[in-house]
Amino acid sequence: MTDLLSDWYLWTKALHVISVIAWMAGLFYLPRLYVYHVETVAAGSATDAMFQTMERRLLQAIMAPAMIATWVFGLCLVLTPGIVDWSMIWPWTKAASVLAMTWFHHWLGLRRKDFLLGRNQVTGRQFRMMNEVPTLLLVVIVFSVIVKF
Repeated sequence: MTDLLSDWYLWTKALHVISVIAWMAGLFYLPRLYVYHVETVAAGSATDAMFQTMERRLLQAIMAPAMIATWVFGLCLVLTPGIVDWSMIWPWTKAASVLAMTWFHHWLGLRRKDFLLGRNQVTGRQFRMMNEVPTLLLVVIVFSVIVKF
């Protein structure tokens, strides 16, 4: 198995990067949709239904598969011999950041359900602030992997 992971390392790495890009695009865009949804759309309107459709499709058709692919290819990279030195700090900071990013993904999913049930309590300003979370996590992940601090 480890020979297979080593042989496919560059393909796995490329697929991991592609998955991360797709996931991050959704993590950046969905909170922005929520901002517009909460600030400009009347509950129960045709526009409300359209926003809910866009949010559901983004979350279920793009973000969820991209998150799963990111995890699968990331775990394959972790299991590839010689790639991760767990005695260093960087794999731990990356792992913590990926777990936080996964939590954020699920938090966004719960907010979508709040919109669906008509009980959203998060303001546009709060969604704007939460929109910075994936950016901060991305910075930590990139510096962890590239600089290996």
